[in-house]
Amino acid sequence: MFKQFYNFIKKVRYFLVHTIYADINQSNYIKSEINKLLKQYDDKTFVLNIGSGIKRLAPHVKNLDIIDDVNVDYVCSADKIPIESNSVDLIITQEAFEHIPNSTEAIKECYRILKNDGKIYFQVPFIVGYHPGPTDFYRFTKEGIKKFLNDAGFKLEKIEITVAGATGFYFILVEFLAILFSGPISFLYIPFKGVFSLLFYPLKLLDFWFRLSLQRDRIPAGYYAIGKKNL
Repeated sequence: MFKQFYNFIKKVRYFLVHTIYADINQSNYIKSEINKLLKQYDDKTFVLNIGSGIKRLAPHVKNLDIIDDVNVDYVCSADKIPIESNSVDLIITQEAFEHIPNSTEAIKECYRILKNDGKIYFQVPFIVGYHPGPTDFYRFTKEGIKKFLNDAGFKLEKIEITVAGATGFYFILVEFLAILFSGPISFLYIPFKGVFSLLFYPLKLLDFWFRLSLQRDRIPAGYYAIGKKNL
């Protein structure tokens, strides 16, 4: 009975996190951008998803993660990738680099394994709460992303907001209220976070307005950039 209840709670939590609260990668906008990139690379090309988790973006995409699980092809840290230099056509990494302690070495590894004219889709957060998975080290501004990729040798082709300021505010508001109402009773934090995630979800609908603002780079939830390797 207890095990069934525990599994039910896990499923509810997964739904709230991935479908309601942190649904960035499930947004139509982001999925459209990823699909546009993937259409440029057929099943004969080498596409690598760094920090993939268990989801495979397409049948020919190889997955890399630090946790050995279903659909994970390379179990390793991103700062030491067991792949030959100049062999990968496209790298995709979504909401992963904030969790890599040696992020500078990891982006150098990405540059190393990419073919000349190979590309990287680089997606990272800016205004989101601390979320260890299993660790959490960094946040990236727009200027920070440009410098990070340029310093590694990439030529930046595009940089855009993933989700805008309304979602950035939503993330912080939900965290603030969950912490406020749970206080020192730590086991109440997750239930309150779930309640407030649902209650304030409509705030995200205001993102379209924040994208129109000339001040849109002040509190977006995150960015994605596309960089190209040029030797």
